[in-house]
Amino acid sequence: MGSADSLTAVRGSTAPPALPGTYADPFVEAGTGRARRADAFRAAPLAPSPEVLSRLSECAEAADRSGEPDRQAVAVLRGSGLLALVVPASHGGAGADAVALNSCVEQVASVNASAAIMLFQHCAVTSRIVENGTPAQHREVLPRLADGRWLAASAWSESGAGAAKKNLSTRAHRTAGGDWLLDGAKSFTTSAGLADVYLVLAQSQESEPAPASGAQDTGYGAAGQTFFLIPGDHPGLLPDTSMRLAGMRGSATGFVSVRECRVPDTARLGATGVAASIIARVRDSGATLGAVAVGIAQAALDTAHEHAARRGLYAHQAVRHRLVDLTTQVETARAVVERAGRRTSADPGLTTLHSKLAASATAERVVADVAQFLGSAGYVETHPINRFGRDARAVALMGPTNDLCKELVSLPWNR
Repeated sequence: MGSADSLTAVRGSTAPPALPGTYADPFVEAGTGRARRADAFRAAPLAPSPEVLSRLSECAEAADRSGEPDRQAVAVLRGSGLLALVVPASHGGAGADAVALNSCVEQVASVNASAAIMLFQHCAVTSRIVENGTPAQHREVLPRLADGRWLAASAWSESGAGAAKKNLSTRAHRTAGGDWLLDGAKSFTTSAGLADVYLVLAQSQESEPAPASGAQDTGYGAAGQTFFLIPGDHPGLLPDTSMRLAGMRGSATGFVSVRECRVPDTARLGATGVAASIIARVRDSGATLGAVAVGIAQAALDTAHEHAARRGLYAHQAVRHRLVDLTTQVETARAVVERAGRRTSADPGLTTLHSKLAASATAERVVADVAQFLGSAGYVETHPINRFGRDARAVALMGPTNDLCKELVSLPWNR
């Protein structure tokens, strides 16, 4: 999900000591003996193999029935090489651009939307590290994200802060020794309990006064917020996946609490207090959740074709034309997602927002139309079309939610 923004300046070369008995800092350079040469990495794929897609498809139905975190799908992702998509080649990745990322996420979503959103969020966090990490963080973290040892998750949202990530209750206080102490709770964190590292958003400073009338507002995040990379096995980080979702049921979307969570300054990603500007640049990357929606829409369309072939319905012109109309909708959504990834429009950020709005609306509409087309065949609870419908609805509610997308697009009109 990353653009080619320059990296933040290297902080002090002297790393603070590991915290005794609580947390060994993985974000400092541990000497050249642990750094693997670039030529030792295996080539990372830019697209899922047919075998990977088949295995992810097998996982999807079982996870939807149980509502439990899809650990099997995560295991497939770890071994697939896809977690290396946006990691630079110098650190063992594929160095994929947004076009390749969106295409890969779409293909995964066509068989397992929960796995697709976990992959998308992993790549989103990885891109933030590529853009804003120190050289030491790059050396220590990126190879682990690339080879499947680490799955990344973003812990940004929380109850009461709204989709715009304002008014955070999670606080980060600087200690006398230079470390950080985090306290708070996050909600709707994908891969909760499965991730090996979390990108946690916290209020590290008092917010600045509200901007005067006419001043620019990014619409996302607030002043004085900072990002921190916290390992999943940190004793102060507690995941809770008791939330029962209607859609994306295998995505392990739940709560993450940070209680007296002490981390060294080397766990900070980017400068202190500038997380809002990092978030604002995300939309310019071209990576879009619209790709997940297109994959779901394609899965529904494939289901319609399978039904038509099985029932001999292609002989009817009305059926053929109905399927053409559905295909046109899917291809239109796919085109705007590809345009977002190419970043060739006058305002790539707006195109990314429009791509999510267009593709998620298309997915819900196509799934509903296919459900009608299937008739009683799709009225069985376990029919995949019902999972597609729940998953399609979930995309609209993922950050930035569709309502927030509309607000972000319309903000300049009110200045």
